[in-house]
Amino acid sequence: MKKLLMLGGSPAQVVAIKTAKEMGYYVITCDYLEDNPGHQFSDEYHNVSTIDKEAVLALAKYLNIDGLLCYAADSGAPTVAYVAEKLGLPSFPYESVEILSNKDRFRAFLKENKFNLPLAKGYSILEEAKADFHNFNMPVMVKPVDSSGSRGVSLIDSLEMLESKVKDALHFSRAKRFIIEEYIDKQGYQIGGDCFFVDGKLAFSRLVNNHFISNSTISFLPTGESWPCNLPLHVQNEINSELQRLMQLLKMKTGPLFFEAQIDTRGNIYFIDIGVRNNGELTQVINDVDGVDLIEYTIKAALDEDCSGLAEVDQSGYWGVYTIINERSGIFKGIKIENELRRNNLVKSNIANLPSPYKLQKNSSLGTLLLKFSSMEEMLEKMDRIGSFVSVNIEEEHIVNN
Repeated sequence: MKKLLMLGGSPAQVVAIKTAKEMGYYVITCDYLEDNPGHQFSDEYHNVSTIDKEAVLALAKYLNIDGLLCYAADSGAPTVAYVAEKLGLPSFPYESVEILSNKDRFRAFLKENKFNLPLAKGYSILEEAKADFHNFNMPVMVKPVDSSGSRGVSLIDSLEMLESKVKDALHFSRAKRFIIEEYIDKQGYQIGGDCFFVDGKLAFSRLVNNHFISNSTISFLPTGESWPCNLPLHVQNEINSELQRLMQLLKMKTGPLFFEAQIDTRGNIYFIDIGVRNNGELTQVINDVDGVDLIEYTIKAALDEDCSGLAEVDQSGYWGVYTIINERSGIFKGIKIENELRRNNLVKSNIANLPSPYKLQKNSSLGTLLLKFSSMEEMLEKMDRIGSFVSVNIEEEHIVNN
C-alpha cells in the first residue's frame, strides 16, 4: 500500500484526506494543530509544522513515503516541492514553486519573460519604499509577498497612507517583505481558474468570473465564482495559451494550478496570483457539476500515477459557488439565506455544523453554497449582490456576557 503524506488537516482539507483513503492509500497527516478535524480521518498523524521544510523532510524520510501534497493551501506548497525534490518524489520544481510563492519574484519573472504586468517592486524597508513612491502612478496596491487569502492587502492613493498599510502587510508576511504595484484599471470581472496540467500540457481549465463583496473588510478576497466565464472565447483562449507558456518556462509537468487574472481596458491579460494547488471549494463543485474529480487527479500526480485520462468536458448550465465568511469576531448565532435564493437557485449547501452560540474569529470560512441559474444575466446579477441574499448573524461577545 502506497504511503501519502498530506500536509495539513484543516476543514478545507478533509475532503482530500477522505478521497485518498477511499482510493486505497495509507494516509499520514501533519501540521502543528493536533485538533484539526482532518487528522481523525488519516491513518497516522504527526505534530510537525507544514512550513518547516527540514522537519517535514526528516518525517518523510522516517516514514518512507511514496508521495506528498498540500491540498488547497498555499503555505505548504514550497515545503512539498522542497521535500519531493530532495527525495526524488513527484512534484513541481522547487525553484518554480518558490517563484510563484513570492510575489516580488513572480513579478520579476513575468517581466523577464515579457508577460504583461503593472509597475511593481518588492521591499523589506519602509524608507526605501517611501523614496521610490513618486515613481508609481496612483492608486497602488500594497501586498505581503507571501500571504494568501488577500491578507494584508491594501489599496492606497497617497504617501501618508503608506506606513500603516506597510505595517499591515508585514504582519502577514513570513519573509517580512512587501510589494508595491500599480492598480490595474480592469474591464469586466477578475478571472479565476482551476486548472490541471499533465506532462506539461494544459489538460483541464475551468475559467470563472470572480465576485467580491464591495464596502467590505474582505473587499479584495473573491467570495464567489460563477461560470461560464463571460469573456469572449478568443480572450479565454489567450489566457489558457499564456498559462501554457508560463508552465513551459517554469518546467512544470503534472499537477494542479489555481490562478487569478485581470483584463485591462485595452484587453491585456495580467496574472495577479498563481498557486500550485487546487482551489478547494471550486474544485469540489467542478466534480459536482461536471463529474471531473481534480482531487483524485491531484493525489494520483503526487504518487506518480497515470493522469492521462483527464480531459476537458463541455460546460452546460449557469453556476455559482459562494463562500460564506463572517466579517466580525463574536458569537455565532446562525446563517440566514433569503427565500428567493433558497427556492430558485440553491442546489447544495456545505455549511459548517457549528453550535449556537459559538465564538468565531473574524474572517472565518463557514461553508459554501452551490447555486444554479437560468441565464448568464441572472447568474451575474445575483452573484454580484450575493451578500444581500446571505447573512451571518454575529453578536458582540460583551453583549452575551452581560
